[in-house]
Amino acid sequence: MTPESAMTIGRQALEITFMVSAPLLLAALATGLLVSIFQAATQINEMTLSFIPKLLVMFLVMVLAGPWMIAVMTDYMQRMFTSIPWLAAG
Repeated sequence: MTPESAMTIGRQALEITFMVSAPLLLAALATGLLVSIFQAATQINEMTLSFIPKLLVMFLVMVLAGPWMIAVMTDYMQRMFTSIPWLAAG
């Protein structure tokens, strides 16, 4: 394995990680922002108020985007396993 191929594998792994985690993180960010605006408008200063909406939204996003996430990760792992002979020979 050459240093270039190791860097390529690492870069692809980071890209897949960011791509798969982005929907969950963006949903949590948007939900937190909306709850914070609601809290500021109503002057409710309860720290645990944002937990349940974030949990529900992240569960919904996981249900909706889960098959896509699994497909992306499975495709990446299949490509990695099929490239093992090429990496070992190089």
